[in-house]
Amino acid sequence: MNKRVVVIALIILVAPSALFSFSLPDIVWGISDALDTTRVRNTGLTVFPTLVIPMGGEYEAMGTAYTAVARDATFFDANPAASSRLNLTELTLMHNNLIADTSMESVVYAVRWGDLGFAVGAKFLHVPFTEYDIIGVQQNSVRYTETVAGVNVSYNLFNSFNFHGVSVGTTLKAAHRNIPAVIAPGQSAFGVMADVGVLTRFNFLKFYPSRSRNFSVGVTARNLGPPVLDEPLPTSIVTGIAYAPLHPVLIAFDVTTPIVLFSDAPPEEISYAAGLAVQVTDFFAAQTGFQLRGGNPRITLGGRVNVRELGFHANYTLDMTTQTDRIDRFSVMASLNLGDRGRADVQRMVEEYYLDSLAAFAAGEFEATVTLASRAVELNPRFTPAQETLETAQRLLDLQQRLDAIRLGDEDFLAP
Repeated sequence: MNKRVVVIALIILVAPSALFSFSLPDIVWGISDALDTTRVRNTGLTVFPTLVIPMGGEYEAMGTAYTAVARDATFFDANPAASSRLNLTELTLMHNNLIADTSMESVVYAVRWGDLGFAVGAKFLHVPFTEYDIIGVQQNSVRYTETVAGVNVSYNLFNSFNFHGVSVGTTLKAAHRNIPAVIAPGQSAFGVMADVGVLTRFNFLKFYPSRSRNFSVGVTARNLGPPVLDEPLPTSIVTGIAYAPLHPVLIAFDVTTPIVLFSDAPPEEISYAAGLAVQVTDFFAAQTGFQLRGGNPRITLGGRVNVRELGFHANYTLDMTTQTDRIDRFSVMASLNLGDRGRADVQRMVEEYYLDSLAAFAAGEFEATVTLASRAVELNPRFTPAQETLETAQRLLDLQQRLDAIRLGDEDFLAP
Protein backbone atom coordinates (compact mmCIF):
# COMPACT_ATOMS: atom_id res chain seq x y z
CA MET A 1 0.00 0.00 0.00
CA ASN A 2 2.82 2.44 0.78
CA LYS A 3 4.37 1.68 -2.61
CA ARG A 4 1.12 2.52 -4.33
CA VAL A 5 0.73 5.79 -2.46
CA VAL A 6 4.23 6.88 -3.50
CA VAL A 7 3.62 5.97 -7.13
CA ILE A 8 0.29 7.85 -7.14
CA ALA A 9 1.97 11.00 -5.81
CA LEU A 10 4.69 10.80 -8.46
CA ILE A 11 2.12 10.36 -11.21
CA ILE A 12 0.24 13.51 -10.18
CA LEU A 13 3.45 15.52 -10.24
CA VAL A 14 4.71 14.31 -13.60
CA ALA A 15 1.42 13.76 -15.44
CA PRO A 16 1.20 17.17 -17.18
CA SER A 17 4.72 16.93 -18.63
CA ALA A 18 4.30 13.26 -19.48
CA LEU A 19 1.29 14.04 -21.63
CA PHE A 20 3.51 16.03 -23.98
CA SER A 21 6.52 13.67 -23.89
CA PHE A 22 4.97 10.28 -24.68
CA SER A 23 2.09 8.84 -26.65
CA LEU A 24 -1.16 8.17 -24.80
CA PRO A 25 -0.90 4.35 -24.99
CA ASP A 26 2.67 4.49 -23.66
CA ILE A 27 1.56 6.52 -20.64
CA VAL A 28 -1.45 4.39 -19.75
CA TRP A 29 0.25 1.03 -20.25
CA GLY A 30 3.33 2.27 -18.38
CA ILE A 31 1.17 3.14 -15.38
CA SER A 32 -0.67 -0.17 -15.63
CA ASP A 33 2.60 -2.14 -15.66
CA ALA A 34 4.07 -0.14 -12.77
CA LEU A 35 1.01 -0.74 -10.61
CA ASP A 36 0.33 -4.28 -11.86
CA THR A 37 -3.34 -3.45 -12.47
CA THR A 38 -3.88 -5.73 -15.46
CA ARG A 39 -4.35 -8.71 -13.14
CA VAL A 40 -6.89 -7.10 -10.78
CA ARG A 41 -9.70 -9.49 -9.90
CA ASN A 42 -13.45 -9.23 -9.25
CA THR A 43 -14.21 -6.29 -11.55
CA GLY A 44 -17.45 -5.97 -13.49
CA LEU A 45 -19.53 -8.07 -11.09
CA THR A 46 -21.97 -5.33 -10.08
CA VAL A 47 -25.04 -3.83 -11.73
CA PHE A 48 -25.75 -0.22 -12.82
CA PRO A 49 -22.25 1.01 -13.77
CA THR A 50 -23.74 4.50 -14.15
CA LEU A 51 -23.67 4.74 -10.36
CA VAL A 52 -19.85 4.88 -10.35
CA ILE A 53 -19.32 7.02 -13.46
CA PRO A 54 -18.58 10.61 -12.32
CA MET A 55 -20.93 13.30 -13.59
CA GLY A 56 -18.08 15.70 -14.34
CA GLY A 57 -17.03 18.99 -12.78
CA GLU A 58 -14.47 19.20 -9.99
CA TYR A 59 -15.37 15.72 -8.75
CA GLU A 60 -14.14 14.13 -11.96
CA ALA A 61 -11.27 16.61 -12.41
CA MET A 62 -9.74 15.69 -9.04
CA GLY A 63 -9.75 12.00 -9.89
CA THR A 64 -12.89 11.47 -7.73
CA ALA A 65 -10.84 12.34 -4.60
CA TYR A 66 -13.76 14.52 -3.51
CA THR A 67 -15.40 12.97 -0.45
CA ALA A 68 -13.88 15.60 1.86
CA VAL A 69 -13.98 18.44 -0.71
CA ALA A 70 -17.56 18.35 -2.10
CA ARG A 71 -17.93 22.05 -2.83
CA ASP A 72 -19.75 22.16 -6.16
CA ALA A 73 -22.89 20.45 -7.49
CA THR A 74 -20.99 17.22 -8.19
CA PHE A 75 -21.08 16.57 -4.44
CA PHE A 76 -24.19 14.63 -5.47
CA ASP A 77 -21.91 11.76 -6.51
CA ALA A 78 -19.30 12.28 -3.79
CA ASN A 79 -20.82 13.05 -0.37
CA PRO A 80 -24.53 13.59 0.43
CA ALA A 81 -23.61 15.57 3.58
CA ALA A 82 -22.25 18.49 1.54
CA SER A 83 -25.51 20.17 0.45
CA SER A 84 -25.78 21.83 3.88
CA ARG A 85 -22.40 23.53 3.29
CA LEU A 86 -22.74 24.86 -0.27
CA ASN A 87 -22.28 28.62 -0.50
CA LEU A 88 -24.61 29.12 -3.45
CA THR A 89 -27.84 27.83 -4.88
CA GLU A 90 -26.84 26.15 -8.14
CA LEU A 91 -28.43 24.69 -11.25
CA THR A 92 -25.85 22.58 -13.09
CA LEU A 93 -25.95 20.74 -16.41
CA MET A 94 -23.25 18.25 -17.45
CA HIS A 95 -22.36 16.26 -20.56
CA ASN A 96 -19.80 13.45 -20.58
CA ASN A 97 -18.41 11.78 -23.72
CA LEU A 98 -17.38 8.27 -22.77
CA ILE A 99 -16.34 5.29 -24.93
CA ALA A 100 -17.10 5.60 -28.68
CA ASP A 101 -20.73 6.80 -29.02
CA THR A 102 -21.55 6.35 -25.33
CA SER A 103 -22.60 9.56 -23.59
CA MET A 104 -24.03 10.61 -20.25
CA GLU A 105 -26.13 13.67 -19.43
CA SER A 106 -26.55 14.93 -15.85
CA VAL A 107 -28.40 17.67 -14.00
CA VAL A 108 -28.27 18.82 -10.35
CA TYR A 109 -30.16 21.53 -8.50
CA ALA A 110 -28.95 22.35 -4.96
CA VAL A 111 -30.15 24.90 -2.41
CA ARG A 112 -29.45 25.64 1.26
CA TRP A 113 -31.51 27.22 4.02
CA GLY A 114 -29.22 27.94 6.96
CA ASP A 115 -27.92 24.56 8.14
CA LEU A 116 -30.37 22.58 5.98
CA GLY A 117 -29.36 21.50 2.48
CA PHE A 118 -31.50 20.04 -0.27
CA ALA A 119 -30.75 18.82 -3.79
CA VAL A 120 -32.21 16.81 -6.65
CA GLY A 121 -30.20 15.25 -9.44
CA ALA A 122 -30.25 12.73 -12.26
CA LYS A 123 -27.91 10.96 -14.70
CA PHE A 124 -28.86 9.46 -18.07
CA LEU A 125 -26.47 7.10 -19.86
CA HIS A 126 -27.21 6.04 -23.43
CA VAL A 127 -25.39 3.60 -25.71
CA PRO A 128 -26.53 3.22 -29.36
CA PHE A 129 -26.56 -0.20 -31.01
CA THR A 130 -26.99 -0.71 -34.75
CA GLU A 131 -27.76 -4.10 -36.31
CA TYR A 132 -26.48 -4.96 -39.79
CA ASP A 133 -27.21 -7.97 -41.96
CA ILE A 134 -24.64 -10.18 -43.63
CA ILE A 135 -24.15 -7.79 -46.55
CA GLY A 136 -23.85 -4.66 -44.36
CA VAL A 137 -27.37 -3.26 -44.69
CA GLN A 138 -28.71 -1.62 -41.51
CA GLN A 139 -31.58 -3.63 -40.10
CA ASN A 140 -32.26 -2.03 -36.74
CA SER A 141 -31.09 0.73 -34.39
CA VAL A 142 -31.75 0.69 -30.64
CA ARG A 143 -30.31 2.19 -27.47
CA TYR A 144 -29.23 0.72 -24.17
CA THR A 145 -29.99 3.27 -21.44
CA GLU A 146 -29.52 3.69 -17.70
CA THR A 147 -31.23 6.40 -15.68
CA VAL A 148 -30.44 7.29 -12.08
CA ALA A 149 -32.38 9.96 -10.16
CA GLY A 150 -32.14 10.99 -6.53
CA VAL A 151 -33.24 13.36 -3.79
CA ASN A 152 -30.72 14.65 -1.25
CA VAL A 153 -31.11 16.22 2.19
CA SER A 154 -28.46 17.07 4.79
CA TYR A 155 -28.07 19.05 8.00
CA ASN A 156 -25.07 20.71 9.63
CA LEU A 157 -25.02 19.89 13.36
CA PHE A 158 -23.19 21.86 16.10
CA ASN A 159 -22.38 24.74 13.75
CA SER A 160 -20.89 27.78 15.54
CA PHE A 161 -18.36 30.58 15.06
CA ASN A 162 -15.49 28.47 16.39
CA PHE A 163 -16.58 25.08 15.02
CA HIS A 164 -17.83 24.51 11.49
CA GLY A 165 -20.07 21.66 12.62
CA VAL A 166 -20.58 18.07 11.53
CA SER A 167 -22.80 17.60 8.50
CA VAL A 168 -24.81 14.43 7.97
CA GLY A 169 -26.85 13.67 4.89
CA THR A 170 -28.46 11.07 2.70
CA THR A 171 -29.39 10.70 -0.94
CA LEU A 172 -32.21 8.33 -1.88
CA LYS A 173 -31.88 7.09 -5.46
CA ALA A 174 -33.75 5.01 -7.99
CA ALA A 175 -32.20 3.48 -11.11
CA HIS A 176 -33.69 1.98 -14.24
CA ARG A 177 -31.91 -0.05 -16.92
CA ASN A 178 -33.55 -0.41 -20.33
CA ILE A 179 -32.22 -3.20 -22.53
CA PRO A 180 -34.27 -3.63 -25.72
CA ALA A 181 -35.62 -7.14 -26.23
CA VAL A 182 -33.80 -7.42 -29.58
CA ILE A 183 -30.51 -7.23 -27.62
CA ALA A 184 -31.36 -9.34 -24.55
CA PRO A 185 -34.97 -10.01 -23.55
CA GLY A 186 -35.89 -9.87 -19.87
CA GLN A 187 -32.83 -7.88 -18.80
CA SER A 188 -34.40 -4.46 -18.17
CA ALA A 189 -34.41 -3.77 -14.45
CA PHE A 190 -35.26 -1.30 -11.68
CA GLY A 191 -33.38 -0.76 -8.42
CA VAL A 192 -33.32 1.46 -5.35
CA MET A 193 -30.33 2.52 -3.30
CA ALA A 194 -29.12 5.18 -0.86
CA ASP A 195 -25.97 7.11 -0.03
CA VAL A 196 -25.17 8.20 3.54
CA GLY A 197 -22.39 10.65 4.36
CA VAL A 198 -20.64 12.64 7.09
CA LEU A 199 -18.46 15.72 6.57
CA THR A 200 -16.61 18.08 8.88
CA ARG A 201 -14.11 20.91 8.40
CA PHE A 202 -11.66 22.53 10.80
CA ASN A 203 -8.29 24.29 10.90
CA PHE A 204 -5.13 22.20 11.12
CA LEU A 205 -1.55 23.27 10.36
CA LYS A 206 -2.87 26.52 8.94
CA PHE A 207 -0.26 29.18 8.30
CA TYR A 208 -2.28 31.82 6.43
CA PRO A 209 -5.19 34.13 7.40
CA SER A 210 -8.57 33.00 6.11
CA ARG A 211 -12.03 32.36 7.49
CA SER A 212 -12.37 29.15 5.50
CA ARG A 213 -11.27 25.96 7.23
CA ASN A 214 -8.26 24.32 5.64
CA PHE A 215 -8.75 20.66 6.61
CA SER A 216 -11.72 18.38 5.87
CA VAL A 217 -12.65 14.80 6.65
CA GLY A 218 -15.48 12.91 5.01
CA VAL A 219 -16.91 9.39 5.08
CA THR A 220 -19.56 8.06 2.72
CA ALA A 221 -21.40 4.79 2.29
CA ARG A 222 -22.49 4.69 -1.34
CA ASN A 223 -25.16 2.68 -3.15
CA LEU A 224 -26.61 0.80 -0.22
CA GLY A 225 -29.43 -1.38 -1.47
CA PRO A 226 -30.68 -4.84 -2.45
CA PRO A 227 -29.39 -6.69 -5.54
CA VAL A 228 -31.07 -6.28 -8.91
CA LEU A 229 -31.81 -9.45 -10.89
CA ASP A 230 -29.47 -11.26 -8.47
CA GLU A 231 -26.63 -8.84 -9.27
CA PRO A 232 -25.23 -6.73 -6.39
CA LEU A 233 -25.01 -2.96 -6.48
CA PRO A 234 -21.57 -1.25 -6.53
CA THR A 235 -21.68 -0.59 -2.79
CA SER A 236 -18.62 0.91 -1.11
CA ILE A 237 -17.34 2.76 1.93
CA VAL A 238 -15.26 5.81 1.00
CA THR A 239 -13.02 7.76 3.37
CA GLY A 240 -11.45 11.03 2.30
CA ILE A 241 -9.33 13.91 3.57
CA ALA A 242 -8.58 17.30 2.05
CA TYR A 243 -5.92 19.80 3.10
CA ALA A 244 -5.12 23.33 1.92
CA PRO A 245 -1.47 24.01 2.87
CA LEU A 246 -1.70 27.34 1.04
CA HIS A 247 -4.77 29.47 0.43
CA PRO A 248 -5.04 28.75 -3.35
CA VAL A 249 -3.92 25.09 -3.17
CA LEU A 250 -6.02 22.08 -2.15
CA ILE A 251 -4.93 18.44 -2.11
CA ALA A 252 -7.24 15.50 -1.45
CA PHE A 253 -7.04 11.73 -1.01
CA ASP A 254 -9.78 9.08 -1.05
CA VAL A 255 -9.73 5.38 -0.22
CA THR A 256 -12.65 3.29 -1.49
CA THR A 257 -13.43 -0.09 0.06
CA PRO A 258 -16.00 -2.04 -2.01
CA ILE A 259 -18.44 -4.25 -0.12
CA VAL A 260 -21.11 -6.67 -1.33
CA LEU A 261 -24.52 -6.77 0.34
CA PHE A 262 -27.05 -9.62 0.06
CA SER A 263 -24.82 -11.59 -2.31
CA ASP A 264 -21.98 -14.12 -2.33
CA ALA A 265 -20.16 -12.30 -5.13
CA PRO A 266 -16.64 -11.22 -4.14
CA PRO A 267 -16.02 -7.46 -3.79
CA GLU A 268 -13.56 -5.53 -5.90
CA GLU A 269 -10.19 -4.62 -4.47
CA ILE A 270 -9.63 -1.39 -2.58
CA SER A 271 -9.15 1.61 -4.88
CA TYR A 272 -7.39 4.93 -4.38
CA ALA A 273 -7.73 8.48 -5.67
CA ALA A 274 -5.69 11.65 -5.30
CA GLY A 275 -6.47 15.15 -6.50
CA LEU A 276 -5.01 18.64 -6.67
CA ALA A 277 -6.86 21.94 -7.19
CA VAL A 278 -5.26 25.38 -7.63
CA GLN A 279 -7.18 28.66 -7.64
CA VAL A 280 -5.09 30.52 -10.22
CA THR A 281 -7.17 33.74 -10.31
CA ASP A 282 -10.51 34.88 -8.95
CA PHE A 283 -12.23 33.55 -12.07
CA PHE A 284 -10.09 30.54 -13.06
CA ALA A 285 -9.15 27.32 -11.25
CA ALA A 286 -7.26 24.25 -12.48
CA GLN A 287 -7.46 20.67 -11.23
CA THR A 288 -5.79 17.33 -11.82
CA GLY A 289 -6.27 13.92 -10.32
CA PHE A 290 -5.34 10.24 -10.44
CA GLN A 291 -7.58 7.26 -9.77
CA LEU A 292 -6.47 3.65 -9.37
CA ARG A 293 -9.54 1.42 -9.60
CA GLY A 294 -9.55 -2.07 -11.06
CA GLY A 295 -7.39 -2.50 -14.14
CA ASN A 296 -7.91 0.98 -15.56
CA PRO A 297 -5.65 3.68 -14.02
CA ARG A 298 -6.96 7.14 -14.85
CA ILE A 299 -5.45 10.62 -15.03
CA THR A 300 -7.72 13.66 -15.33
CA LEU A 301 -7.02 17.31 -16.13
CA GLY A 302 -9.66 20.01 -15.70
CA GLY A 303 -10.34 23.70 -15.40
CA ARG A 304 -13.15 26.02 -14.37
CA VAL A 305 -13.91 29.57 -15.53
CA ASN A 306 -16.45 31.81 -13.78
CA VAL A 307 -18.11 34.64 -15.69
CA ARG A 308 -20.47 36.61 -13.43
CA GLU A 309 -23.30 34.19 -12.52
CA LEU A 310 -22.14 31.49 -14.93
CA GLY A 311 -19.49 28.83 -14.42
CA PHE A 312 -17.98 26.57 -17.08
CA HIS A 313 -15.92 23.46 -16.35
CA ALA A 314 -14.15 21.14 -18.80
CA ASN A 315 -12.26 17.90 -18.11
CA TYR A 316 -10.13 15.50 -20.10
CA THR A 317 -9.54 11.96 -18.86
CA LEU A 318 -6.68 9.74 -19.92
CA ASP A 319 -7.22 6.01 -19.37
CA MET A 320 -7.28 2.76 -21.31
CA THR A 321 -10.49 3.77 -23.12
CA THR A 322 -9.13 7.09 -24.42
CA GLN A 323 -8.76 7.36 -28.18
CA THR A 324 -6.79 10.10 -29.93
CA ASP A 325 -8.70 9.89 -33.24
CA ARG A 326 -12.02 11.08 -31.81
CA ILE A 327 -13.36 13.44 -29.17
CA ASP A 328 -14.03 11.18 -26.21
CA ARG A 329 -13.27 11.12 -22.50
CA PHE A 330 -14.19 14.81 -22.40
CA SER A 331 -16.78 16.26 -20.07
CA VAL A 332 -18.24 19.76 -19.89
CA MET A 333 -20.31 21.41 -17.20
CA ALA A 334 -22.29 24.65 -17.09
CA SER A 335 -23.57 25.97 -13.76
CA LEU A 336 -25.88 28.88 -13.01
CA ASN A 337 -25.29 30.76 -9.76
CA LEU A 338 -28.72 31.55 -8.30
CA GLY A 339 -27.39 33.45 -5.28
CA ASP A 340 -26.96 32.61 -1.62
CA ARG A 341 -30.47 33.52 -0.38
CA GLY A 342 -29.08 36.69 1.23
CA ARG A 343 -26.63 34.99 3.59
CA ALA A 344 -23.66 37.16 2.54
CA ASP A 345 -25.64 40.39 2.95
CA VAL A 346 -26.77 39.36 6.43
CA GLN A 347 -23.22 38.48 7.42
CA ARG A 348 -21.95 41.84 6.19
CA MET A 349 -24.55 43.59 8.37
CA VAL A 350 -23.54 41.45 11.34
CA GLU A 351 -19.89 42.41 10.92
CA GLU A 352 -20.72 46.09 10.48
CA TYR A 353 -22.74 46.14 13.69
CA TYR A 354 -19.95 44.26 15.45
CA LEU A 355 -17.22 46.66 14.31
CA ASP A 356 -19.37 49.64 15.29
CA SER A 357 -19.93 48.10 18.71
CA LEU A 358 -16.15 47.74 19.17
CA ALA A 359 -15.68 51.41 18.27
CA ALA A 360 -18.36 52.38 20.80
CA PHE A 361 -16.77 50.14 23.43
CA ALA A 362 -13.36 51.74 22.89
CA ALA A 363 -14.99 55.16 23.38
CA GLY A 364 -16.58 54.03 26.66
CA GLU A 365 -20.10 54.26 25.24
CA PHE A 366 -21.44 51.10 26.79
CA GLU A 367 -25.12 51.72 26.04
CA ALA A 368 -24.36 52.12 22.35
CA THR A 369 -22.14 49.04 22.51
CA VAL A 370 -24.97 46.94 23.95
CA THR A 371 -27.40 48.22 21.31
CA LEU A 372 -25.10 47.54 18.37
CA ALA A 373 -23.87 44.15 19.61
CA SER A 374 -27.48 43.11 20.29
CA ARG A 375 -28.39 43.84 16.68
CA ALA A 376 -25.50 41.69 15.49
CA VAL A 377 -26.54 38.81 17.76
CA GLU A 378 -30.16 39.06 16.62
CA LEU A 379 -29.07 38.62 13.01
CA ASN A 380 -26.63 35.81 13.81
CA PRO A 381 -26.89 34.27 17.30
CA ARG A 382 -23.83 32.11 16.53
CA PHE A 383 -21.52 35.06 15.96
CA THR A 384 -19.56 34.51 19.17
CA PRO A 385 -17.43 37.72 19.07
CA ALA A 386 -20.57 39.88 19.10
CA GLN A 387 -22.10 37.79 21.89
CA GLU A 388 -18.95 38.15 24.01
CA THR A 389 -18.80 41.91 23.37
CA LEU A 390 -22.46 42.21 24.34
CA GLU A 391 -21.95 40.35 27.62
CA THR A 392 -18.84 42.35 28.51
CA ALA A 393 -20.48 45.68 27.68
CA GLN A 394 -23.60 44.73 29.63
CA ARG A 395 -21.56 43.91 32.74
CA LEU A 396 -19.63 47.19 32.51
CA LEU A 397 -22.86 49.12 31.91
CA ASP A 398 -24.43 47.53 35.01
CA LEU A 399 -21.28 48.36 37.02
CA GLN A 400 -21.30 51.92 35.76
CA GLN A 401 -24.98 52.33 36.72
CA ARG A 402 -24.30 50.99 40.23
CA LEU A 403 -21.35 53.36 40.67
CA ASP A 404 -23.54 56.24 39.55
CA ALA A 405 -26.21 55.13 42.02
CA ILE A 406 -23.66 55.06 44.85
CA ARG A 407 -22.43 58.51 43.91
CA LEU A 408 -25.99 59.89 43.81
CA GLY A 409 -27.19 57.93 46.83
CA ASP A 410 -30.00 56.22 44.98
CA GLU A 411 -31.05 53.67 47.62
CA ASP A 412 -33.91 52.24 45.49
CA PHE A 413 -31.45 51.28 42.75
CA LEU A 414 -28.96 49.78 45.24
CA ALA A 415 -31.59 47.69 47.05
CA PRO A 416 -31.46 43.99 46.15
